[in-house]
Amino acid sequence: MCGIVGAISQRDVVPKLLSGLKRLEYRGYDSAGIAVIDNDGSFQRYRVAGKVNDLQQLVDKSYLNGKIGIAHTRWATHGQPSEDNAHPHISGDYVALVHNGIIENHIELRNDLKRLGYEFKSDTDSEVVVAKIHQQLANSTNLLEAVQKATSTLVGTYAISIVSRSQPNCLIAARRGSPLVIGIGKSEYFTASDTFALAALTSDVMYLDDGDVVELKLDGIRIFDSEGNQTEHAISKTLLQENSLDKQNYKHYMLKEIFEQASAIGNMLEGRISNSGLIDTAFGLNAESIFRKTKDVQIIACGTSYHAGLVARYWFESLTGIRCHVDYASEYRYREPYVSPNTLIVTISQSGETADTIAALEEAKRHSIAGTLVICNVPESALVRASDLVFMTRAGPEIGVASTKAFTTQLSALLLLIIALGRKHTMKPQMEAAIVKQLHTLPKKIEQVLSLAPQIQTLAQRFVGKEHVLFLGRGFHYPIALEGALKLKEISYIHAEAYPAGELKHGPLALVDQNMLIVAVAPHNTLLEKLKSNFEEVRSRGGQLIVFADENSKMSSEIDKNVILLPATEKIISPIVFTVPLQLLAYYVANFKGTDIDQPRNLAKSVTVE
Repeated sequence: MCGIVGAISQRDVVPKLLSGLKRLEYRGYDSAGIAVIDNDGSFQRYRVAGKVNDLQQLVDKSYLNGKIGIAHTRWATHGQPSEDNAHPHISGDYVALVHNGIIENHIELRNDLKRLGYEFKSDTDSEVVVAKIHQQLANSTNLLEAVQKATSTLVGTYAISIVSRSQPNCLIAARRGSPLVIGIGKSEYFTASDTFALAALTSDVMYLDDGDVVELKLDGIRIFDSEGNQTEHAISKTLLQENSLDKQNYKHYMLKEIFEQASAIGNMLEGRISNSGLIDTAFGLNAESIFRKTKDVQIIACGTSYHAGLVARYWFESLTGIRCHVDYASEYRYREPYVSPNTLIVTISQSGETADTIAALEEAKRHSIAGTLVICNVPESALVRASDLVFMTRAGPEIGVASTKAFTTQLSALLLLIIALGRKHTMKPQMEAAIVKQLHTLPKKIEQVLSLAPQIQTLAQRFVGKEHVLFLGRGFHYPIALEGALKLKEISYIHAEAYPAGELKHGPLALVDQNMLIVAVAPHNTLLEKLKSNFEEVRSRGGQLIVFADENSKMSSEIDKNVILLPATEKIISPIVFTVPLQLLAYYVANFKGTDIDQPRNLAKSVTVE
């Protein structure tokens, strides 16, 4: 979603603001802008409907310079991508603002402000916010007070950074429902949507609570909570290193992150499993009492994380006897679900800032439950702070919008949760040992799959020019087919759908003809023979099969069936292993098509608005 950077320093902040924007490009955006108060006390603003590099070229020609400023990458919600709709927005040449979030009552506020004589140059809800702050400044030159009064009228979500010519030595930031972090440097301060933006600027960060308003001056910080009371927050050291955000020798972040999966899973498992079992404290010291009460599991997630939850449902019910329900967060929060008192609420999110998942968690917490657990990749994120138990996936920064290593580490983490809860129910020690043994082999299995990349790259050429692809899977590989279809549509823009293979004859078979490619996931398990029968249904209607099969399946390529054999893999971890070739396939198809792989159109990495 939108990316925010703000800075106040004794030195020129323009290079710092642009550096932050470049590190926020991974979030997805359609326009960019920067505004600073120059040495004459005037606003200088540049905006583009395009990329940060386009903005950089404008700035380089302008000799822009200032010691306080704000910058933004916009992902369009209200109003199409255009220079007028790009941030920062300025009201009365007096106050400037950048905003991430959605203001739900912006029409009402806009109409009120119009009656007072305000004119608007954009279609955005954000311009309403800066006008509201400007209105408050008419009665006071205190920017902090004006922001506090203006934000009290807002309904919705926001992370904002504001500067004003009335106080050119003061940067104000505020958040409600959207992430915002404060960076603390040497005689300088920063605001940003996440710590990625600050990696090259500082390692000292401060995470804000919902409702906080912060005043940043060169002589210090003041923080006020949602009630207007002055408060303090601890300063944390981020472990994020500047070089961890480099592509290294890879063409795209996504490819780099696909190839990082073996080491990412190894990092996730380290210190959490022994040679034969789960370490007792893997889920924290408070987990024991919550897990003892748990009889049902409710998983809430969005997108790729939702697919991880679907796989976990199969694992839970087949390995532990625990009932497991999986919901899209955007649906769960509105469907008035029944929640039993012994339910463990599990949220899954790469960023920990997904707006729908946060809202769904709050909805779930209104019920009497056993407890809440988040599986997440970002420490100090909103979901982490709101949950009773926290399990970090340790995947490292994931910059590509299409999630890869976050997904496979989530699946691996869920298997550890299966063990932890299974101990309290029907799982025998022998089963725990078997799962752990398979997990120990997982990084090597993934490395073996990655060695197939040249074969998959060659295969991907067949997809260029195709408009529709079907993905098939059975059992707990059906969610892997869903994930494969999602990856292909996200980055190649090819329409792709996934079905349980047994459902072909109930409708999807009508789509199959000689122009249709069908991608199938074929592990060596008890459903393999049924899956082969489904293949024949496709072949008899002219469909062209692409099959990723376990080498023990003894399948081989034919004229209308291209088979790529994966290393023999034990049943439980096979969904994780079979994920990787589908990621590679999507990547290479998109690369042949020349799409923007790391920043696909219309998509954002962290969906921080509803």
